[in-house]
Amino acid sequence: MAAASSRVSSLGLLLAAHCALLLALAGAAHAHSYAPSGGGGGVALSSAFYDESCPSAYDVVRRVIQDARVSDPRLPASLIRLHFHDCFVNGCDGSLLLDDDLPAIQSEKHAPGNDKSARGFEVVDDIKSALEKACPGVVSCADILALAAEISVELAGGPRWRVLLGRRDGTTTNIEGANNLPSPFDPLNKLQEKFRNFNLDDTDLVALQGAHTFGKVQCQFTQQNCTAGQSGGSLENLDQVTPKVFDNKYYSNLLEGRAQLRSDQVMLSDPSAVVTTAPIVHRFAGNQQDFFRNFAASMIKMGNISPLTGKDGEIRNNCRRVNKRY
Repeated sequence: MAAASSRVSSLGLLLAAHCALLLALAGAAHAHSYAPSGGGGGVALSSAFYDESCPSAYDVVRRVIQDARVSDPRLPASLIRLHFHDCFVNGCDGSLLLDDDLPAIQSEKHAPGNDKSARGFEVVDDIKSALEKACPGVVSCADILALAAEISVELAGGPRWRVLLGRRDGTTTNIEGANNLPSPFDPLNKLQEKFRNFNLDDTDLVALQGAHTFGKVQCQFTQQNCTAGQSGGSLENLDQVTPKVFDNKYYSNLLEGRAQLRSDQVMLSDPSAVVTTAPIVHRFAGNQQDFFRNFAASMIKMGNISPLTGKDGEIRNNCRRVNKRY
């Protein structure tokens, strides 16, 4: 009886261990896939999406960006902005990349939030060309923007994250949505509303605004405006302490009242901020790793806004044109 009882007990332990292992594996798999927040027929994005069809995709994108930023140090900040402005309009579908092709396509590039400020399109073209040579017709322009955003942050000293992939490209633009992008002049309640419209909360807002820790802005959009003799298009560093590095100095600037953009400073100065965004600003200012973790999580969340997946959309041959126009 004692021996039988021991065998039953051992079998129970083995079964328990096996179940625990299965749960752990399921959890690990879930950590690298994400069900779309809207659209896409429910097909999940996955960090392993191109492992078989284009295993060199990440390295190709990284190599093109590394080469391009040598002559254009602003490029990493510009590329992450393209991803942001793409996702906040039609969802993350590459619609921002489309040029005018009237009457069918009216480009989002002419919207106030993009006109004469959105940049980096030629580098996206170069990335697409390199990927078409490596694996023709496989990698979407929408996924190029997602990959380029992560690589740009990493190259500037910021966090890494496993980019979820599998988006397809849209065949339409959304001018109304492009005209309603978050603005440097928005008050806090308007920013919160625009982020909530995409299921992004106050932590996401404060974290994603942290992308202003590098890059430049035209002086006409800054709180100080332009100084005597400056044209409206003159450029100022968004972070005047460490302008080329992705770090948490941006939040220290807010605490000192030195944010370049009004839409940044309101996260601390607005009366309602004390119980919403201000505690998050203080937290990120005091803990760079906390900021990095939340920024990566918010980028994944933002990159999941209404992607086209499965058989929806297309894989564009040219990021500036829908395929049917060839």
